[in-house]
Parts: sequence; C-alpha cells; structure tokens
Amino acid sequence: MAVSARPAYRDVNVLRWLTAYTASVTGDLVYFLALSWAATRVGGPSQVGLVIAAGALPRAMLMLGGGVVADRFGPRRVAVISDAIRCVVILAAAAAVMLASPSVWLLVAVALIFGVVDAVFMPAVGALPPRITEPEQLARVQGMRGLSMRLSNAVGPLLAGVVLAIGGAAGAFTAAGVVFALSLVTLLTVRITSSPENPQRVSAWRELGDGLRYVRRHRMLAPLVTVIGLSEMCFSGPVATGLVLLADERGWGASGMGWIASAFSVGAAASALLITVSTRMPRAGLAMCGTLLGTAAGAVALGHAPSLPIAVVFGLLIGLTSGFTTTVTSALVQTETDPHYLGRVTSVTTLCTLGLAPVLFPAVGITVALWGADVFFAGCGAICLLAAALGLSVSVIRRAELGPPKSASPTGR
Repeated sequence: MAVSARPAYRDVNVLRWLTAYTASVTGDLVYFLALSWAATRVGGPSQVGLVIAAGALPRAMLMLGGGVVADRFGPRRVAVISDAIRCVVILAAAAAVMLASPSVWLLVAVALIFGVVDAVFMPAVGALPPRITEPEQLARVQGMRGLSMRLSNAVGPLLAGVVLAIGGAAGAFTAAGVVFALSLVTLLTVRITSSPENPQRVSAWRELGDGLRYVRRHRMLAPLVTVIGLSEMCFSGPVATGLVLLADERGWGASGMGWIASAFSVGAAASALLITVSTRMPRAGLAMCGTLLGTAAGAVALGHAPSLPIAVVFGLLIGLTSGFTTTVTSALVQTETDPHYLGRVTSVTTLCTLGLAPVLFPAVGITVALWGADVFFAGCGAICLLAAALGLSVSVIRRAELGPPKSASPTGR
C-alpha cells in the first residue's frame, strides 16, 4: 500500500463518510433489538422469527437490485434518499407504538419496508469509498470501516438496552430514528471526488445481467467473490450462534460465550487498526490467503478447546485473521472494480457476507444437535481452508497488490 500525501484517517471527507456509516450501523443494531423486543412482548418468542424473517428475506432477495439502483442513479444520491426513508419509517413506527398497542402485523410491515430500503442503502453506502479517496487509501478506509463496526457493535446494544429500559420499544425506535437522522445529516456533507459518466441507459434487468456478467468474466473478481463468499459463510452470523451452543455444550455459560465473543471482537478491531495505520502492505493477496489458513486452524481448534481460557485465545486468533481477510478482500474488490459497476459488485459481495446468513442459521442448530459443536467448527474450518486453497490456486489473487488499478476493462485485462 503506497504512502499517500494525506492518509485516509486524516481526510475530513472520509471521516464524514465513516461517521455516517458508524451511525447507520449503530442505528441498525438499536432498531433490530427494538424490533425483537417488541415482537417478544406482543407475540412471544414464537413470533420473533416471523418478524425478523420479514426484514431479512426482502433484503437478501432485493440486494442485487439495490446495486443496480446505486449504479444507475449514483451511490451518494441513493444512499441519502434511502437513509432518509429509513429514518422516516422508524420514527413512524415509534409514533405508532407510542399511540397504540402494536400488533405483530404492524411489526412485520415495519420490518418488511425496512428490509426493502436496506437492500438499496447497503450497496450504495458501501460503494462510496472509491469515490471519496484515492485507490491506494482503500485498504486504510476498509480498516477504519472495520473499527467503526466494532465500535457500533459495542455502543449499539448498550444504547438499545438503556432506551428500552427507560422508554420501552417506542423509546428504542425513536432512538434508532435519531441515530439514522445523524447518519443522514453527515452523509449530506460527503463530497464525491470522482463521478464517472453513465453509459447509455438500458433496462434494470439488463443492467443487473451486465453486472453479473462483469463479475463472472473478470479474471480477479470472479474467484475473489467466491473466496469472500466461502470465507464469510460461517462468520457473518452463524458463528455467533455456534458460540452460544458451544458454551452451553461445555458448561461455560453465558459469561463464557461473552468472553469468547469479546475476544473475537478485540482481535478483529486490532487487525483493522493495524491496517488503518500501516504504511505498507506487501503481497496483500498472499497475506490474505495466509490469514484464511489461520482462520481455518483457529476454527477447528476452538471447537476442540478443552477449557474456556484456551477457547478465548482461539477466539482472539480468529478475530485477528478473519478481520484481516475481510478488510483486504473488500479493498481489493473496490480497487479492481470499474466505477460503473461498483454498486452491483458491492451488492454481490454484501449478499455473500450478510444477505445469505439467515439461510444458514438452521444448519447451525441441526449440525450441533446431531454431531456436536466441535463438528460445526470443524466444518467452518474446512470451508475456510477451501477458500484459502482457491485463493492460492488463482495466480491473480495470489499476486494481488493494493494500489491503483491497472485496468478498468470489463475482463480485467
């Protein structure tokens, strides 16, 4: 990673985007916990799954379409409009819950609308970094993004717990709406430094097909997206469920699960901080494959950990290695992608990391129930090993460096 005259962490424009992104993730967490709490109070635990699925399914199904919208109308404009809609929807939900006793179907409607809008917002806000900073700074930006996510994961649940205790679900929805408003106001101050000319307009379906073909034909993006999908398959939600089941199986209790999860977050934050302040990142592709091997080994070892302290150590290791992998792969994707396709490519990678996680949750419980938590974590390790093998077998990934893209042709040649 070449040294820039102004590092990303000193760029005011990047810091504005980061503030908006951090507020958005924090608001998401507060909203999600408020929605789950309200569903539990109204319909009991059996209704929570229905409400959460009402938001998760449209987000996953429409994520690729959200990328088309971001590329067609510009990621900044789409991010601003969708963020405003999210703010209005959540504040309206707060008013409805405050004025009348909420029903399950009201919560389903809120989750459904929010999921649809989220499918547009996420690809748009994720496609902004290449348009607000230089290519050689993208790794730093992704490192800063990783730090902001860890901060949000710490602050969001705490804020939700406080407002739920004081004002109930209505207070929590209001707090989420206020945080989304902060995200919106900050996002309005972000300035785009580069705006590629839009090609001749075609139908949305044609643009979606063009984006998928662009990924499939690109010599780096095609295998890299597969690596991202495999590496994130177990670490975008299913592992959190696996940690709960592992702690229960070994008798470590909720506190033990908390220690392992905290160690994972600390490790991920440490790797993000290291990349943020680093002045060089030689052989980024090869280093990424190496950290995938480390994640595979750590996952298997975690499943066989004989005691809680050892499990905490392996949780820290997995956080370090998987955090590095996520940051580097995100930077490589944004460096290599033609700006015209950035929203669609971002939607594909976001779908791999977040959109498909709900589909895998049932497999976690079934695997642990039939064969034990150690088998589940061994399976996670095998999937990460497969991702590392794929990365090492593709020379363009193995030799990838982080810097300005050499070509912007659809084939990456």
